[in-house]
Amino acid sequence: MSRETISQSISFVHPIHLSHGNNAEVWDTSGKRYIDFVGGIGVLNLGHCHPAVVEAIREQATRLTHYAFNAAPHTPYIELMGRLTAFIPVGYPISGMLTNSGAEAAENALKIVRGATGRTAVIAFDGGFHGRTLATLNLNGKVAPYKQKVGVLPGPVYHLPYPSADNGVTCVEALKAMDRLFSVEIDINDVACFIIEPVQGEGGFLALNIEFAQALRGFCDEHDILLVADEIQSGFGRTGQRFAFSRLGIEPDLILLGKSIAGGVPLGAVVGRKALMDNLPKGGLGGTYSGNPIACAAALATLDVMTDEHLHTWGTQQEEAIVSRYEAWRAQHLSPYLGRLTGVGAMRGIELVCADGTPAPKQLAQLLNLARDAGLLLMPSGKSRHIIRLLAPLTIEPAVLEEGLDILEACFKQLV
Repeated sequence: MSRETISQSISFVHPIHLSHGNNAEVWDTSGKRYIDFVGGIGVLNLGHCHPAVVEAIREQATRLTHYAFNAAPHTPYIELMGRLTAFIPVGYPISGMLTNSGAEAAENALKIVRGATGRTAVIAFDGGFHGRTLATLNLNGKVAPYKQKVGVLPGPVYHLPYPSADNGVTCVEALKAMDRLFSVEIDINDVACFIIEPVQGEGGFLALNIEFAQALRGFCDEHDILLVADEIQSGFGRTGQRFAFSRLGIEPDLILLGKSIAGGVPLGAVVGRKALMDNLPKGGLGGTYSGNPIACAAALATLDVMTDEHLHTWGTQQEEAIVSRYEAWRAQHLSPYLGRLTGVGAMRGIELVCADGTPAPKQLAQLLNLARDAGLLLMPSGKSRHIIRLLAPLTIEPAVLEEGLDILEACFKQLV
């Protein structure tokens, strides 16, 4: 099957052609089965073709496939926003808008914070990832490959170290860097918002330091700066609860949503304090496909399945399986390249490092190939592409999860 008509600027982690999938398993066009620890890069927390999502899509497709909500409102959008805002665990009045993707949610958040504050500067974090559009590229805390050859990016945007036990950056170090930023680089009164991932995805599944999160919330309150939480990858149960910001003991002003919001159908959202969401003029927010009826129906079905009880059970089971297996590997010295386990809940990464502690991207690339040949799909992450992302569906059958971890274990033993 030729890929000549596809832009060569798109890269592929796995050079296979997928045909179909079911929960945590996929098959390629040759009929080979794979256990899927990629999950569409965090999109499939409910797995491939969840029956409730499929049925909702099928039923909605017989009623209304599309209408631009800003031309004439439709029921699925209205129902979803009611359910979605009730699903967000915050104590203030909330409203929001639907988008086509997480990146589009981030773009709209930038408009919202500018309108609300009259300021333009944004503070983001090293290792962060917020999208591939021109404005979100500048938010990303990584140059290659996202910012290369695209010229001057929209700004102003400044970056701070991301404090986490997973990367060794302390709360004190991050606060010192923040103090320097406002002493040397920018007037604090020009800053509209901070944007931060409660758990970094692309950055390597790094869990934000709780002390820093609370200090940042207090700093933003003191200086009338908005706090935007990017939950695009960490949300909808990936950490074992609805959203990862809850573990930090804070409430953000705006929340970016996407990926697993709709069971694999393209959809995103930006939600937050109602006064912020309502501050732009009529017509300032919207979009032709934003909140497509079929995507809304899929999201409503997703929320039906994502009860707190289910999320807790799925998250705990997957976390316990991963952590216990990892600890066993460490105890038996499985591989000299086996580094730290990063992240929280079921949002876990495994570092590959050399004997001197430096990243081992060469061995990670080898591991990806070995695992794929053995029937397991993995995804890299981290600044040096040396951290495996474990993104199996939350609904994965325990036996299939153990089979995938067995394959991963065998592949680690083969690394050279």
